Amino acid sequence: MRTRHLLTAGVVAGPLFVTVVALQLATRDGFDLTHHPISLLTLGDAGWVQVANFVVAGVLSGAFAVGLSRVLVSGPGHRWAPRLLAVYGVGLVVGGLFRPDPALGYPVGTPDEVPDSISWHGWLHAVAPPLAFTALVAAAVVLARRDRFLGRRGWARYSAFTAAAALLVTAWPHPDSLSWRLAIGVVVGFAWLTALAVRELAAATSGAPPEVGRDAALSA
Repeated sequence: MRTRHLLTAGVVAGPLFVTVVALQLATRDGFDLTHHPISLLTLGDAGWVQVANFVVAGVLSGAFAVGLSRVLVSGPGHRWAPRLLAVYGVGLVVGGLFRPDPALGYPVGTPDEVPDSISWHGWLHAVAPPLAFTALVAAAVVLARRDRFLGRRGWARYSAFTAAAALLVTAWPHPDSLSWRLAIGVVVGFAWLTALAVRELAAATSGAPPEVGRDAALSA
């Protein structure tokens, strides 16, 4: 039961995060996704909403990582996949607790430019989300290899596609579109995490044998 609850946390994390962001895009005065990255939603009078959104999503993702470590008991990536997803969760929490500096005209009334100097909490925020995103991409690569080993070709392709698409959409050299490309990367990554959590929760709920049995059979 505890394992199922931990896996359920992974099902909830992505949809909750994306929904809260979408609601803020429709209600926050002066915020423009084509110009402002999601992180700037942590600023202003209503900034606590996005701070909580980052922290809750991070805690839920970390809980899912613990649940995943309980169901991936052997085979390729059974240790590293949960560890990388735990790093992802921690990165989201840190990104929420340590806010960026005002920039690009948000909150309303601040200069429409990137500040010349960055505060200590701005530096922590600048490091945490990219680290979290990199860990998520790495977890997708690790699980693509695992699923290919287990003969789950569809899942292997989906995980590999997620890693490639997330990297491509965020690393594309066009700075003017970076804010909405980062948002797309977040959606792509969370969609994969949600699908993975649904798969593992369904297997745990159905009483399917642990993956160590399938690993042992394939490697025998």
